[in-house]
Amino acid sequence: MGIMDRVRGELVDIIEWLEDNRSTMAWRFPRYNNEIKNGAQLIVREGQEALFVYRGQLADRYGPGNYQLVSENMPVMSTLQGWPHGFKSPFRSEVYFVNTRPITDLRWGTANPITIRDQDFGMVQVRANGLCVVRVVDSPTFLRQVIGTDSNVDSDEIAELLRRTITTAFSEMLIETGVGAIDLQARQRELAAKLQEYVQSKVNQQYGLACEAIELNISLPDEITQAMTRGVARGVEEKGYYGNVGDMNRFQQGRAADAMLGAATNEGGGGAGDFLGAGMGMAMGQQFAQNFQNQQAPAQGAQPGPGAQQPGPPPLPTAQAFHVEQNGQSAGPFPVEQLRTMNLTPQTLVWSPALTDWTPAGQVPALAPLFGQTPPPLPPRS
Repeated sequence: MGIMDRVRGELVDIIEWLEDNRSTMAWRFPRYNNEIKNGAQLIVREGQEALFVYRGQLADRYGPGNYQLVSENMPVMSTLQGWPHGFKSPFRSEVYFVNTRPITDLRWGTANPITIRDQDFGMVQVRANGLCVVRVVDSPTFLRQVIGTDSNVDSDEIAELLRRTITTAFSEMLIETGVGAIDLQARQRELAAKLQEYVQSKVNQQYGLACEAIELNISLPDEITQAMTRGVARGVEEKGYYGNVGDMNRFQQGRAADAMLGAATNEGGGGAGDFLGAGMGMAMGQQFAQNFQNQQAPAQGAQPGPGAQQPGPPPLPTAQAFHVEQNGQSAGPFPVEQLRTMNLTPQTLVWSPALTDWTPAGQVPALAPLFGQTPPPLPPRS
């Protein structure tokens, strides 16, 4: 044996983990043939835990501190290897260091949309994503279920596992809570807390992890987002949200009507918009034309020239029609004459293109004759 070999043999081993990143969750101490000398020093830093494994069986565990590896400090290892009166160097054991600090950069998201049943829109597909904060709280379970025989476990390796778990928990939570699609985004903070409870119950016992926080961002289909923005369900606006829009057929009809109205007000709106604009604003257009002709005509009393054409009478105005609110639903449109037979009250909400929003019928001048005139009070007798 050379001098250097003798010096190396007398040196005391130091077993420690000097990690330089927060994404590594577990690391196996490299040692040829897993041989550890008698009296070796074990250094476990804050945020770490050391596990000794002998022939595939978990032996001693060490939290933060400095330990000398002798039989007195290794009760389980002494029992497994039969050291009633101490041991001689070397002994064999695998040493795993586990990172017990929180991992804060785990991103998750639903790979496919989750379909839920909604009372307003029917079947709705919802997506979600966010961040998850996890931490190892049960090192033996984490060793058995996640580490196995790996020499290094990175947070990316459990990211996919957590994504599947969170996605399943998110789907179960939506079904159990029964929250409607319109309320999902407004209650994201509350739902994130519930989702954390669901995930915690799954990952703790199965993988030895604790879910300490979840960030939740819920995405709705574009059609529903637009419906909420435009206020399709004006009939229940007084409740503070846009809901009760009925089935998707009525929703699509509302979108088509809005598109036609937009085309009618657009100078390049196309044939449908031109037709609708002509139908809805014919009287106004004729009035503008008549005013223009009057401005261009000679002074009052002058006779038109021999080649001038006499203006014809304007077309009859189109009968005005109104949509009516019935049990929270929009019905119509109905002409004024038909409204006389529908037992409307002055408080019944009505709407037409000439109105900016749903308005009580008693406040619409065109419908005032439906409710009659209230006589003034009788004068006092003399």
